[in-house]
Amino acid sequence: MPSSTSSSRAEAVYQRPLASLGRSGWLALVVAIVLVSAFEAWVRSQGVPPGAYLNSAGSWAEQRRRIDQGEGDAWVFTGSSRVKFDVQLPVWERLDGKPPIMLALEGTSPTRVLEGLAEDEDFTGKVIVGVAPGLFFSGYEGQRKSIDRYEQESPSQWLGHRLSLFIEPLLSFYDQEFAISRILGRLDLPIREGMEWDPEVRLLAFQDRQRNTRMWDRLEYDADYRELARRIWAQGWKPFAEREPEWQERALENRGKQIDRAVAAVEKLHERGAEAIFVTMPYDGHYAVSEPDRAPRELAWDVLIERTGALGLHFEDHEEMQGYYLPEWSHMSATEADRFTEAFYGLVQRKLAEREAQGETP
Repeated sequence: MPSSTSSSRAEAVYQRPLASLGRSGWLALVVAIVLVSAFEAWVRSQGVPPGAYLNSAGSWAEQRRRIDQGEGDAWVFTGSSRVKFDVQLPVWERLDGKPPIMLALEGTSPTRVLEGLAEDEDFTGKVIVGVAPGLFFSGYEGQRKSIDRYEQESPSQWLGHRLSLFIEPLLSFYDQEFAISRILGRLDLPIREGMEWDPEVRLLAFQDRQRNTRMWDRLEYDADYRELARRIWAQGWKPFAEREPEWQERALENRGKQIDRAVAAVEKLHERGAEAIFVTMPYDGHYAVSEPDRAPRELAWDVLIERTGALGLHFEDHEEMQGYYLPEWSHMSATEADRFTEAFYGLVQRKLAEREAQGETP
């Protein structure tokens, strides 16, 4: 028999009214908008224009996938930051008629990228490999995460990059360079006793959706900022002869390993008619001393070109690659890069034609 109490007593239902935004909420929203707008205005006042895209691992992976998606016969550029700054993709495309692919990674040896292209049957084009002596012959991979991203990108990473693309060109401060922690860490404060001056590399350039990169013009008009960039490049350098014997031994061993890796990769490219062109871009100032000291040309560059049998273009050998302004010794200003790219394209085409006439093409 059902209980009379349970059948006659209904459960009480409580409804909580939805909270309205209220004055305090609207005030907080307005304050947030004002602060974000003020910060964006401040960043732009420093000469940082809107419209740039992040130099992210997702961006690199996106460009690398173009080869998988039918552009395997394209011109591909890899190397370190000198190739990335100095070669202007729109100029190259205007001269060549086809869009090239930029796969250079700053602070990173290009050998692993070259090996990946050598293993990729979809790639049948020509790859220009930048040889920055201190990086190439050391095998250092400061941006390996970008290559890993291409090889192992997860769906969430792919989606995150796609969503970020909507925001990147709209906000100048949407870059790790303007994180509050970095800004505070770079305040010009006295160095405490026992501490050393060890600054991070500053903002030097901006890139577009295709990873075309142009130097920030502040390095041309702001002498203090330019000098800071030079000091950062020169910090901590020590001549090879003054290094510890163990360090010297490792450096020499690495040099041989990187040349061996390059030789193996070029052989695979040549087997299917693809071609590699090694290039040493212009450098000046501190690098005119440190680069030859770390990897003397006759023991590094000359050996690389001889053993690979590839076309090698060193800026010291060609007028077309000389006479450009390098504000911080390592990269070309934006206007110089346009002029350089046009001259460099002509040099590459001329040298390829000469090799073909001599029957030296792969």
